[in-house]
Order: sequence, then structure tokens, then C-alpha cells
Amino acid sequence: MKAHTAPRIFKAQLVCAAASLLLLTTPGVFASPTLTEALQQGSTIKVNFRTRYENVSWDGYEDSDALTLRSRLSYQSGAWNGFATTIEMDNVTEVDHEVDYAIWANDPINAGAVKHALISDPQGTDLNQAIISYTTFNNVVKYGRQRIVLDNARFIGNVGWRQNEQTYDGLSFTNKSIRYTNIFLAHINNVNRIFGDGIEVQGDYHQDSNLINVSYTGFEAGKLIGYAYLINNANDAFLVGTGAATNKSAALSSNTYGARWASTANPTFMYTLEYAKQSSAYDNPLDYSASYMFAEASTTLGLFVPAFGYEVLGSDNGTKGFATPFATLHAFNGWADRFLTTPKEGIRDMYASLTVAVMGAQLVAAYHDYKADEKSLAAGATFGKIIDYGAEWNLSASKKFGAVAYTAKYAMFKNGDWTQKIGTKALVSDTTKFWIQADWNF
Repeated sequence: MKAHTAPRIFKAQLVCAAASLLLLTTPGVFASPTLTEALQQGSTIKVNFRTRYENVSWDGYEDSDALTLRSRLSYQSGAWNGFATTIEMDNVTEVDHEVDYAIWANDPINAGAVKHALISDPQGTDLNQAIISYTTFNNVVKYGRQRIVLDNARFIGNVGWRQNEQTYDGLSFTNKSIRYTNIFLAHINNVNRIFGDGIEVQGDYHQDSNLINVSYTGFEAGKLIGYAYLINNANDAFLVGTGAATNKSAALSSNTYGARWASTANPTFMYTLEYAKQSSAYDNPLDYSASYMFAEASTTLGLFVPAFGYEVLGSDNGTKGFATPFATLHAFNGWADRFLTTPKEGIRDMYASLTVAVMGAQLVAAYHDYKADEKSLAAGATFGKIIDYGAEWNLSASKKFGAVAYTAKYAMFKNGDWTQKIGTKALVSDTTKFWIQADWNF
């Protein structure tokens, strides 16, 4: 897990945090009853347990199942002259202590003839958050390891569905000095991904990235958001099979600029429109440019909320698709997670969903139809075709009883004529997934 081998920069952050704590508790400097009261009376401790059973049936692979428990302990200090600290620890345990499912595509468990389906919930203990914050009337500054979720998490999120959460090391700043305006800025030096440092390619990504997100709510009709996500994957070079050094994630480096409009005027009819443009940047070996488009509308009809949407992650002439490597991907393009990486031909996702509230329970049904954005041209062919990636059904039911929230989910993906592979195994064959989850908060 990522806490086992913390990046060098985060070690410096921990030193700074320790130094700050020492300064605040040194007699004759800041020690006072006010500080003591803030740390004791103003602090909160939260405990969360999330138990989940997941079953995956993936054609061409051995079925996998996992019964995992995530235990989370969170501490939030009270404020003293605007300063506060947050510490959060996670532990993920496979209940029977036998991990017989693959964590990622090239997991050593899949080194033999039998290939196991993926369930991306590795065991381990993780320092999820460690923040020194400073808050004034209109400003919040956070330094350290922190959770960042921007807008609907389509570009920057915490991957909250997985047991091991994605968090960010760096400095963030939120300002609300201008009326109706929220300005968020962040410099990120590491992304602590869900796989942990133990997996070389899929582990943490060292960064030299900047995030800018500005929202304005002064319009009566809705909320306008503009953003720039300048992602520079600055991983240290490592040796590949040929003995040559390479940056393992430079192909993820990009600049993305976009705007989002979300209606707020009529709660019975809501719609969202979004457009973004992405291009390769920094040390990315690929030279590409691709667009993102999103439109969704929903209405409320008594207990029923139908919604219709169309999302396009574009492609640059079938060579590279629009990338969202730090998104909460499970929330988009179907719960079967067949599109965690955008295909090089891009993707067009047309979907419809129906949400129903019944006796305190929320029931959701959704259908997705997937097609490529650009034609795929086979070697030596003159004319290409638009790939029919397939279709997917999603069903869920959730209800809260006291401090416990229960959830059951089901996803069924039916492949079209997509033939992408990992070695000799089809990457996008028919897939079904099923979850039962209990989330306990104390």
C-alpha cells in the first residue's frame, strides 16, 4: 500500500507537520488554555467500517470474489487561531486472509495458465489524509495529503467506490472573497492511487501538476464552472526490459481546459452541459488533441426521476483517446468498469436511468449504449468502421438503517464487436459484477 513507501516529498511534509505541532506545544511560545481547549474540546474522532462482498464473472477469466473490510479512523482537531490538523488512517483486509483475485491486469497471481478476474481492492494499511490547514473567513489553505473532489469527479476525484481511496499530496487553496465565486487552486506533487506503491506501473504517480477550478453561482439560472487541469506526470525513470530508462506514466501528461454549466432554476427539470479540450503536454511522447462533451437532463415525476445523457470522450483520428486518469471512474460509463482507460478510438456513451424512492430506499436502473468516437482502421485496410463496444445494464438498491447504509449493486456488460486484448485474453469480453455492502459510521 502507498503508506509503506511514502514519496520523498511527503516525508518532508510529515517533518513540517511535526515541526508545526512541536511549535504549537512548546511552553512559552503558543501553549495556552485556548490551544488546549481547541485540541481537546473542538476536536472530533470518527470511525467507519465498510464491509463489502464483490463477485466478478468475466468471460475468459476465472471468476473472482472478495469479502473485504475497510476500517477508517479519522481525527479532526479543533481550530486554534485558524490552524487545524486532520489525520485519517485506513486499513483494508480480506476477511478470510486469502486474496485469490487479481488486483490489476498484470498481477503476479495471473502469471500462470489460469487468469483471475480483477477486483482492485488490495490489502494493507494506508495514511489516507495528513493535513495542516489554515482557515480565515474567506480562505482555506491545506498542506499535506488530502482528499480532492472537483465538481462531479469526472476529472479529479477520490475513487471513493474502491476500498483504498485515492488522495493527493500537495498544497491547495480555496478562496471565496468575490461574491458568488469559489476559486480552487492546487499544486500536486503525488497522487496516491488505489493500487498502492507495491505495484510498479499502477502505483503512485509523482506529479508536478496544477489544478484550477473556478465556479460562479451569481446567475439565477444556474452555476458556471471553468477549469484548467495541467497534469505533469513526473515519475522517476525506471529500467524496463531492454535496460533503457523511461518515465512510466509520461503518456498521461496533458493540459485540459473546459467549462461546465449546471442548471439550478427549476428543481423539477435539471440539465448539465460541459465541454473540454485536451492536448498532450510536458514529456508526453504522444502528440495528440481530443475533445470532451457531456449533456444530461433529468426531471422529477413524483417518486420517479428519469435522466438521459450523452457523453463523448473524443479521439485524435483513432490514435489516442481523451484521458481522465485521476477521475472517480466507477461513476461513469457503467459500473462494470470496462472503460477505466479511454480506448484510442474514443467513446460515445448514450445512457438513460431511472431513480425511484420507495419507503426510504433508493432504487436505480440504468442502460448504456457504447460506441467508438472515431473509426478503427485495420492494418492494410482503406476504410475503417465505428466499433460497437456493446451495452450495459446497471441496477442498485440502497437504504439506511440508523448508522448503517446498505447497498446492493449489479452490472452486466455485453460486448459488441470490440476485440481489444491483454496477450491472448480478451480485455472487453462479457462481464457481470455483483456487490453487497454495509457502511457503518460512528
